[in-house]
Amino acid sequence: MTMDRRRFMTGAAALAALAASATPAAPAVLRGRGDFRSLSLVNRRTGEWIKSVYWIEGEYVPEALESMNHILRDWRQDREMEMDPTVLDILSATHGLLDTTEPFEVISGYRTPETNSLLRNRSKGVASNSYHIKGMAVDVTLKSRSVRQISGAGLSLRAGGVGKYSRSQFVHLDSGPVREWGR
Repeated sequence: MTMDRRRFMTGAAALAALAASATPAAPAVLRGRGDFRSLSLVNRRTGEWIKSVYWIEGEYVPEALESMNHILRDWRQDREMEMDPTVLDILSATHGLLDTTEPFEVISGYRTPETNSLLRNRSKGVASNSYHIKGMAVDVTLKSRSVRQISGAGLSLRAGGVGKYSRSQFVHLDSGPVREWGR
């Protein structure tokens, strides 16, 4: 897919979600007014954003997942990976617990092995076999919430790994085993 087509798709998905958010029941109307999950993200490095319903009544929405993969791509290498939908669920649930409409700012999503190696050479805090390489981790922040608040919400889910990086002002959330680290 070309970059222009991807940007159009990302923008179209975001626009559709924004239109749907003007009528809160709109996404659920698609399938019997049931359960849905959504995410609002802005990529700090690229400026791209998305606000989208990505799951409706037990089914992931493929077009929304593609747009999420694009926003969460390795921007250094401009390469995407299919993100684990469970990490999207963890992000969505964490965001819901924080009671804010502010989108998560994405610090890092998917990383190629090359990018991970580059970052590992710069910092001891980067794991050699990072969940970022597997498409199972996202580092996020919110201007309106502290690292402690975001990590606390993530930890309360008991659904994956939660790392606190207070000096760098972000939280790592992943869909790996339940564990926590950092301060």
